[in-house]
Amino acid sequence: MTSISSDLVASRLTQTYGTGLSATHALADVDVTIPAGASVAVMGPSGSGKTTLLHCLAGILRPTAGSVTWRGTDLTTLSDARRTVLRREDFGFVFQSGQLLPELPAVENVALPLMLAGTPRRDACATAARWLDHLGLGGLQERRPGELSGGQAQRVAIARALVCAPGVVFADEPTGALDRATGHDMMRVLTESTHAAGATLVVVTHDPEIARWCSRTILMQDGRITTVAATR
Repeated sequence: MTSISSDLVASRLTQTYGTGLSATHALADVDVTIPAGASVAVMGPSGSGKTTLLHCLAGILRPTAGSVTWRGTDLTTLSDARRTVLRREDFGFVFQSGQLLPELPAVENVALPLMLAGTPRRDACATAARWLDHLGLGGLQERRPGELSGGQAQRVAIARALVCAPGVVFADEPTGALDRATGHDMMRVLTESTHAAGATLVVVTHDPEIARWCSRTILMQDGRITTVAATR
């Protein structure tokens, strides 16, 4: 029996906005393979296409052309409903702002993906509590996002990203709202936690110091990948 690869593979990925002379090519024929279990930093100047690449890899955007293959399935062929399920159950997300729900305590923010997938609330919250404890937030389960520091809120976001045991975690400028020391601590937690969970990590960042936490770096310019290099 042939095993299904857990590499994340983009082939001839193109994302175009507008038409004719006013068309903007956010991605232009991008080919990249992100090996299962790798931690990858995507870097480049503003407008280089790094966030667009992340959104296409994660099934948030449907590209103009090309394919994104994950576990033997081309994400670009899936319906919106199936891509939504995929993002909820097999992909995790950490954003710069955290995007936690302000009215929910930390434990329910983390449990939310499980509950949306049909897990009973009691079981979902029990799993969420274990993740919060693992990430050093065991005494803060009932605090709402507004009662947490920036670093604590991002740890809650990391717990939420990992609670469904995803195959890939996508992080878009996850340290952008944090000071240097807190940002580095957050990246340590993020890389160590995704590695321990056996997940692939894709991080968009403008900061070379943050990129060094990843095992390889992808450099982008004008919608194209210019360099793929081992970081460490």
